[in-house]
Amino acid sequence: MSRIFCLVGKSGSGKDTLYKAITARYGDRLTPVIPCTTRPMREGERNGEDYFFVSEAELKELQARGQIIEKREYHTVQGLWTYFTRRFSPLEGRDYIVITTLEGVNSFIKAFGASAVQPVYLTLPDGKRLHRCLEREDGQIRPDYAEMCRRYLADERDFSEKKLAEIPGLIRVNTGGSVAEAMAEWDKIFKT
Repeated sequence: MSRIFCLVGKSGSGKDTLYKAITARYGDRLTPVIPCTTRPMREGERNGEDYFFVSEAELKELQARGQIIEKREYHTVQGLWTYFTRRFSPLEGRDYIVITTLEGVNSFIKAFGASAVQPVYLTLPDGKRLHRCLEREDGQIRPDYAEMCRRYLADERDFSEKKLAEIPGLIRVNTGGSVAEAMAEWDKIFKT
């Protein structure tokens, strides 16, 4: 049976970094599920690798055809941004990995069943996380500190302990140390 690993975590928790390390190590056995977004591409991102960057019209067409597993909308300081995952059929003998939200995990469970979905929550102390977010924003051509702050505060609500407790089978991985330390924790999960 295929497994779908759902990486979740607050902004700056290291989702992209760990995801890239995981796919580099296990790319022969783990298929990335690339999400879609209507938001503008950030500096250094590549279409089809980080996200599929789509128009509102493309989103509406996919939605009308029932081709969306999960969708979430964010009212940002730059307008409405939508993130979503296209429907796919897991291949037997392949495992999958996706970065999503807690609501996304529930949508994957609804689409594929709880036994196929393994949620992995990345944890990091808030101060360190805020520092990472600020460093990332500093590296943008047009830093958007207001949006960074909005995301940071929204994460406090979106990842409350109450909401985390409602996710079946949630495993926590500490990303406060080195990537190698986080990968050692991931290896144990993946090899189980």
